[in-house]
Amino acid sequence: MTDAAIEATDVPHVRPAWAPLTLVAFVTLVIATNVASGVWARWVETNPEGLLALSSRNRYLALTLAAGVPVWVYVVIGFLRIGVAFIVCHLIGRAYHDDAIGWFRKYLGVSAETIDGFNRGFARAEWFLIPFFVGSNIVAALSGVHRTPPLRLAALLSIGIAARLTLMWWLARTFEAQLVEFLGWLQRYQWWAVGVSIALVVFFNLRNLRSA
Repeated sequence: MTDAAIEATDVPHVRPAWAPLTLVAFVTLVIATNVASGVWARWVETNPEGLLALSSRNRYLALTLAAGVPVWVYVVIGFLRIGVAFIVCHLIGRAYHDDAIGWFRKYLGVSAETIDGFNRGFARAEWFLIPFFVGSNIVAALSGVHRTPPLRLAALLSIGIAARLTLMWWLARTFEAQLVEFLGWLQRYQWWAVGVSIALVVFFNLRNLRSA
């Protein structure tokens, strides 16, 4: 190894000036997800587009399709919401490196074993990990820590999002009758479901804060 290479490996990471903006964006997304967890039982019928914009978790993808949201709206909002969340976490990884991984472990309940499992050999397996775990914050952050090239990231991310949206569309069509029946039940007990959802959001957030 040359002297220049040795010096390069010893250069400490310097956080870019835009680093705090990634944290602001992440907190905004977390708040949006928590709001979705509280209002989903009502919004899945009254404002499915808004629900998808707040959070594109698998259950919301399937339920909004069953509620009758147009497929093109589902694709556009779902693609953007999943993509934005991944890119924000990717940029956090680029900006904060190991500190970012520590935050995910401490505040979001990601175990050290899970992080180590993803981190080992990430560069060799990113072609699989990024598309398959397109909804994983920790995989997104690791792609930033390992500095996945932008073009490769865009390609792998697009493949992963397209596959997830297609899978949830297929599941929603396959189990449409069951989902519609569940939505009917939800409308009858809507406010109970909203109350329980809000209580669960508060409980899990308090638990995460205490464990941190």
